[in-house]
Amino acid sequence: MSDTSDNPLSARVLALAGLVQALAQVRRIADTGQANASVLETSLGSVFRIEADSPEGVYGGREQVRPGLMLLREYFGSKPKDEQLPRLALSVMQLERRFVGDAAMADKVQAGIRAQSGPARELGCTHPDVIAAMGSLYADTLSNLRPRVLVQGNPHYLGQAGVVAEVRAVLLAAVRSAVLWRQMGGSMWDFLLRRRAMAATVDELLR
Repeated sequence: MSDTSDNPLSARVLALAGLVQALAQVRRIADTGQANASVLETSLGSVFRIEADSPEGVYGGREQVRPGLMLLREYFGSKPKDEQLPRLALSVMQLERRFVGDAAMADKVQAGIRAQSGPARELGCTHPDVIAAMGSLYADTLSNLRPRVLVQGNPHYLGQAGVVAEVRAVLLAAVRSAVLWRQMGGSMWDFLLRRRAMAATVDELLR
């Protein structure tokens, strides 16, 4: 199985899968108060793999973003089960543009991630203390940018500090994937000019 870094479109599609996979978890957490443990670990783990050599390396392997690739297949097939997911992805992509244009904020976020890399290694990236720290990092930085990413869900769960921290931590992971997507050459033009090619690439990566 070849490394997607050899294929720019495959690399972009993999990053996009990481993005929608994280946002599907954001929606799940906001609605139910619970995340899928393995998907949560993939998303949060990607935040700490700043120096990964390839998109696969960011997520710990291509298989780890299979749920995101399945979501992309639904989207490109015009059969998204969650109509809010594409809108949420667009909001995160817009936020990423503001974020990378603010060098001071980018430095602050990277420093915050590095400060938590030790606890994440020792306790695990899904430990409540690590999630709380990453949620606070998002609240102190990215949540101050416009447009804000608005997450709808069950008020019962969104009134709980632990759930809010988890939502914010996974939103940070979604932004990390959006940054990777841009780094791999992704742009909004892909959805207009390369939609068919991206759909074919999703099918290829799922084989």
